[in-house]
Amino acid sequence: MCGICGYVNLSKSQHDAIVLHNMVKTLHHRGPDSQGYFEDKEHQVFLGHARLSIIDISDNGRQPMFLDNLTIVLNGEVYNYSEIKKELVEKGHTFKSSSDTEVVLHAYKEWGTACVNKFIGMFAFAIYDSEKQTITIFRDRAGVKPLYYYFDQQAFMFGSELKAFHQNPLFHKELDFDALGLYMKFGYIPTPYCVFRNTHKLVQGSYLVFDINSASISIQKYWDLKEFYLKPKLKISYEDALEETESLLTSAFNYRMVSDVPVGVFLSAGFDSTCVAALLQKGMTDKLRTFTIGFENGNNEAPMAKEIAHYLGTNHSEHYCSEADALNIIKDLPYYYDEPFADSSAIPTTLVSKIAREQVKVALSADGGDEIFAGYNSYDFFMKGYRAVSNVPSFLRKPVGKMASLAERFVHDPVTRRRLCVFSDTLLSNEDVGMSLMMSIHFNSILKNRENLFRDRANFIPSVYDEINGEMSLMSRLLYADYVQYMQDDILVKVDRATMSTSLEGRNPLLDHRIVEFVAQLPDDYKYIKQDKKRILKDIVYKHVPKTLVDKPKTGFSVPLSKWLNIELKDYVDNYLSDSLIKSYYVFDSQSVSEIIRDFDKYPDVFAPDIWKIMQFQMWYEKWMCEEVVC
Repeated sequence: MCGICGYVNLSKSQHDAIVLHNMVKTLHHRGPDSQGYFEDKEHQVFLGHARLSIIDISDNGRQPMFLDNLTIVLNGEVYNYSEIKKELVEKGHTFKSSSDTEVVLHAYKEWGTACVNKFIGMFAFAIYDSEKQTITIFRDRAGVKPLYYYFDQQAFMFGSELKAFHQNPLFHKELDFDALGLYMKFGYIPTPYCVFRNTHKLVQGSYLVFDINSASISIQKYWDLKEFYLKPKLKISYEDALEETESLLTSAFNYRMVSDVPVGVFLSAGFDSTCVAALLQKGMTDKLRTFTIGFENGNNEAPMAKEIAHYLGTNHSEHYCSEADALNIIKDLPYYYDEPFADSSAIPTTLVSKIAREQVKVALSADGGDEIFAGYNSYDFFMKGYRAVSNVPSFLRKPVGKMASLAERFVHDPVTRRRLCVFSDTLLSNEDVGMSLMMSIHFNSILKNRENLFRDRANFIPSVYDEINGEMSLMSRLLYADYVQYMQDDILVKVDRATMSTSLEGRNPLLDHRIVEFVAQLPDDYKYIKQDKKRILKDIVYKHVPKTLVDKPKTGFSVPLSKWLNIELKDYVDNYLSDSLIKSYYVFDSQSVSEIIRDFDKYPDVFAPDIWKIMQFQMWYEKWMCEEVVC
């Protein structure tokens, strides 16, 4: 696990090599163990690496690595590198280290871009070919590891985090208001968009080739989950599916234990992390290290997690965080989350990462379970809504939709108004009922009712919800959309930045592509039936843990946001949403923000997320647009 960056100077200007060192320096938290640099001054190509030593922690594992005309910088892990290495040795390759990075480099030499299809892992890596004068950049199938790139007439650059770009004078930071429209809609900026113009995120399961001679980019998908959801469902009995799923889970979990440094597991009281801990502890003689944090206020799963850990026999650590601990993290969020990011559960995720880092250098989390096995409560809401809309005869949908839209104007309660809005939007749409309902549910009320929120109008740009193939089943559409967008751009961003802020490698065993591909092809009712969510995963967990320990209401990993914004963070709200600062930054319309504040005063629980979004943007703007960034 590391941080990578690099650039090609396309301008004719003289360029100081200290720029590369400054870019790498910004990634120190991702790789504090060593830093490496490569310069091809003739072609103005620069590559940098900040190393967190996990596999082959000797100097042999340092990067950049070289093989003939190839140079690589890699962030992440390829867990099945030993098997690939054996295959390469049989083909005549020789190795200098026991590093997975060297295996990736030789695999590229042997198979070219097709090598990525052999990898089980999480990764973002760049390979410079000095003969072909190309830089080829790969991102893993799930998008666990981040990869930004910037391209204009002056430069091409890439990096694990945007903060590296700020150290390069060839980077011109100009806000993209269309992307900000998506931020206010979702609370994050979906891939491939970015807060800055000429800047993008590389899509999961893709590779990018930058041709230096022609100064051109081409992007190719090498893996797409959509293909597996579009396949006919497997004709397999539930019992056989249960056995095969558990086998794949066990394999994936064991692969994520490959390390030359201590490994632990984040344990909540949920099915996902319990499954990881249970299957791993079952196959170990030593005690697995598990970590949980608790809060005196808000959702607190620590006591239940402790019971599960005791039953499994893990070496369990729990830490109760005060509100002061949590609130102290907020001021640092804009630095570690390079773009505006409004998932408040980044706070507890950072806290548990800090606690785990005191004992281990690698921690497994159970992200992806909801998106793969159908675990979100919103799926119940969707299914109920779909049945309600479907029960309206087609010839009555437009009239009923208009009546519901009219009724919105006379309803003051925002929750009821929101439901009427979803109902009317769906009935009035000319799209497929399922597709329009998905769009309505995921559409944020701020942009719908306050089109003048920004000083520059944000144009509509598509997200994954506009592109879902109608040939999929309803449940497949929900799962695919959440996997491709919500998980990639919210969940995985949250976990990557939180763990890396403490120099902790986070691994996500449930996102092993073999699991994802198999479960996507299972019949829907093996995952979700009559509001029974995660059916097959639950039945696997029940084989190893008593039902009474885990069969409890889902609470999530949340903080008391509305309370904090009204009390502990009131000074933040008053400052960052003040009329003077809003006008000074000249991004939001001050009158629209004042209306949102008034709504928050009336309905704090409903409008707290909107206040948090604007506040997080304002804090981000102060950090990255107002200050001279020194890292």
